[in-house]
Amino acid sequence: MNVFFEESGDFKVGSVMSHAGEAYQIEMASGKRNKVKAKDVLLQYEKPAPAELLEQAKAVAAELDLEFLWEVAGEDEFGFAELGAEYFGHAPLPHEAAGLILGLHNAPIYFYKKGRGRYKKAPEQSLRAALAGIEKKKQQAVIQAQYVEELKAGQLPESMKSIVQQLLFKPDKNTIEYKALEAACNETHQSPQRLMLAAGGIASPKDLHMSKFLFENFPKGAGFPDVPVPAVPAKLPLAAVEAFSIDDVTTTEIDDAFSVTHLEDGKVKVGIHIAAPGLGIRPDDAVDKMARARMSTVYMPGDKITMLPDSIVEAYTLAEGKTCPALSLYATLDPADWSVVSTETRAELVPIANNLRHNTLDELVNEETLASGEGEYPRKAELGLLWKWALQLEAARMLKREGFGLKPEQNNRVDYNFYVEDDVVTVTRRKRGAPLDKIVAELMIFANSTWGKLMHDHGVPGIYRSQGQGVGGWAAKMQVRMLTHAAPHQGLGVDQYAWSTSPLRRYTDLVNQWQILAVAEKGVAAPFVAPFKHKDANLFAIVSQFDAAYSAYNDHQSNMERYWCLRWLGQQEQRQVEAVVLKDEVLRLSDIPLIIRLAGMPPAARGAQVKLDILRWDEVDLSVEARLLEIVTAPAAADAELDYEEEEDTPAEHEQALADAAAPADEQAEVADLASETAVTEPAPEQGA
Repeated sequence: MNVFFEESGDFKVGSVMSHAGEAYQIEMASGKRNKVKAKDVLLQYEKPAPAELLEQAKAVAAELDLEFLWEVAGEDEFGFAELGAEYFGHAPLPHEAAGLILGLHNAPIYFYKKGRGRYKKAPEQSLRAALAGIEKKKQQAVIQAQYVEELKAGQLPESMKSIVQQLLFKPDKNTIEYKALEAACNETHQSPQRLMLAAGGIASPKDLHMSKFLFENFPKGAGFPDVPVPAVPAKLPLAAVEAFSIDDVTTTEIDDAFSVTHLEDGKVKVGIHIAAPGLGIRPDDAVDKMARARMSTVYMPGDKITMLPDSIVEAYTLAEGKTCPALSLYATLDPADWSVVSTETRAELVPIANNLRHNTLDELVNEETLASGEGEYPRKAELGLLWKWALQLEAARMLKREGFGLKPEQNNRVDYNFYVEDDVVTVTRRKRGAPLDKIVAELMIFANSTWGKLMHDHGVPGIYRSQGQGVGGWAAKMQVRMLTHAAPHQGLGVDQYAWSTSPLRRYTDLVNQWQILAVAEKGVAAPFVAPFKHKDANLFAIVSQFDAAYSAYNDHQSNMERYWCLRWLGQQEQRQVEAVVLKDEVLRLSDIPLIIRLAGMPPAARGAQVKLDILRWDEVDLSVEARLLEIVTAPAAADAELDYEEEEDTPAEHEQALADAAAPADEQAEVADLASETAVTEPAPEQGA
């Protein structure tokens, strides 16, 4: 005797070896023996053989008219044998009964299973809805197949044109568009990004990187709604100075300017004038909400996304020929030893006489010309005086660093400026620590430290950058934190450091400006009137939000600088380039800040000059493949190329990077990141923008 039975939702046949009580001992066609409960046996029969019956049953099931079966089935629950007699017109033969069971079981939209061999037909409304769903899926499958063919042919389906970014960066995997894209990628052996580039969904690798960043960080777009420009308070005093700024030629958000006034007693009053949007923008107003949503201006070669609308930047930027609202810090100095006799902070209107530019002054203003007095350039006397004070400020910071147990700063690093015009990139090198850079850097550090102390002394919280030894003993790396109270910044060599000098470009600076203005206006009463109080949850939220945004912006800047480095390679006809060894297999090209990890490179000393053959690069995944041609020279004693230092904190600035980038990025962390990558290369470490 043979049996047809159900086991774990599957239907099987076998020959009965023995039958005792409620169990059968069954031998399968494979020879394997199973114990089957009597309640699971649906049919007992003599012929045909088990394997033959199963084949015949499958054929019967394939020919069943399910629509007719559903119509003849009653409204009540039924057994398969009852329906079989109605359908076949006679008591079903074993293979017919088995085929009917298979057909009923495989048609759940027509028949609901109610038990072993028992079913009930689906309500008509449910059946018609299910059949409509099946038909819809069939139609979608046809459309999906059409999309796949279009993508393979390099054409973007019309329905995908408005959702390209969604498909690439945050896809709904249940849509036919995504399924078509995935299928086309599998068939063409391409990534979705490359397929979209080929089909015209993304115009270029640059647009790909930009689209991803904007999708993730500016989902509503990078534009601004129309808002009125906040008015400056009336009756601000007019400063009796002629101020001047020092910036790159591309700078439009001019945050800082300087002035020098000689006093009758022989002392000198130096003014550090910071643009004061905090005089017009108020916490929680419409402009503040826009600025807080962004947290910072985003910089990248050839472009930027500003924190504030252009109209507000134009109203408050320290532009040449304008009298601008500013928060001024005046330091009275004794030229005999350049000691600071006193400081004063006040809000005022400041006449801006000059916007000096690095591009025109760097060659004229250097250590030699400042020492000899040679050359003619704007604000020569003032720059000479500020240079002397900057040297004293730097020396004092170095002593403070030594007190913290840190080695001297590296002033021989090289910075790189990117200029992009009509998709052609120019990369220029500037040695860090040049006089104009040092003047801006030291005076900004002085202002940020002085104002940080001012807030602390008056009991007003602010947003501070602190750097100190991490946990883990003497080998622990320096850690940088953002706090709402004063704490030392050991890397800069100051007792406190509050970002306050870039309020047009950085939200933390705008927050601190509000707090400083409260101190300047109200003095000891400032804690009661300042916008943010001690342990203010809103202030903690700003710190957290700023950290997250700033990290994302820095990553994007680094990626875009790497992209433009690869574009620079494409502009050069010569593929053989020189590089410097940073550490182990990590190298950097000499002409551009492009970091390459050269796997399998023979041992070479740090700072060694090598020659590379650039084999290929990829602007989509930002990778480079190169091979070593030769090791050209041994490392120099003091190599200006080596900016791979073992300290933490490289705050990303733009026009005045040096003001906050005195401590370079941590070498161990960057090399560890490089080692963890399986790609050929790793994006360049941030240089400050």
